[in-house]
Amino acid sequence: MKQLVLVRHGESEWNKKNLFTGWTDVDLSEKGWEEARSAGAMMRDEGFVFDRCYTSYLRRAIHTAHAALGEMDLEWIDEVKDWRLNERHYGALQGLNKSETAEKYGEEQVLLWRRSYDVRPPALSEEDPRNPGKEARYEGAPAEGRPLTESLKDTVARVVPYYEGTIRKDVEAGRKVVVFAHGNSIRALVKYLDGMSDEEITKVNIPTGVPLVYTFDDSMSVVSKRYLGDADAVAAKQKAVSEQGKKKQ
Repeated sequence: MKQLVLVRHGESEWNKKNLFTGWTDVDLSEKGWEEARSAGAMMRDEGFVFDRCYTSYLRRAIHTAHAALGEMDLEWIDEVKDWRLNERHYGALQGLNKSETAEKYGEEQVLLWRRSYDVRPPALSEEDPRNPGKEARYEGAPAEGRPLTESLKDTVARVVPYYEGTIRKDVEAGRKVVVFAHGNSIRALVKYLDGMSDEEITKVNIPTGVPLVYTFDDSMSVVSKRYLGDADAVAAKQKAVSEQGKKKQ
């Protein structure tokens, strides 16, 4: 049996404020650091050991990786960063409050932007300072590595080939791999690994700071998946994610 562990970063400063984040490079909140350390402790206590870690280019994922691996005394393992594991790019919505945006445009429209499979949020302009093409870290990246907006379908189109061409090969070769990424880049992997339809994935919410363990047979078919930790606590976190785009009561 082979395993792959996926961890969404801990709560970020913008998660705390209920803002659309996307590729904006915000750090973890105090709670997020605690969630990162807790994720590491859960993996350590369950006996997990890794020899390779993958993260995105965004500090909330990188810092979650470092804090979690620190709890496991594994800060020394190989670390690979790639923009393909970045969060979905939320375009011109980045920095806007989700509840206030729901008040302005309606919950149905915000739900489409947040959870539909192929609807893109309004795009940034090329001149916008938030354009990834203006950042040194994305120099040399192809056009899809400098998006102005993305749907989940676009995110799947970059995450899945990276998984197949890189991460899966490591797992198949017997390496013990953990991926620290984001709600939508992990949803892209979950959709692919579980063979979910475009409709089914719209109902999936990934909690912050909770390790998700996939077990595969020797042919890399999924045998099982499970979240570590208390099931009720995980469900409460998932419910909180699902309600972020609702109007304030």
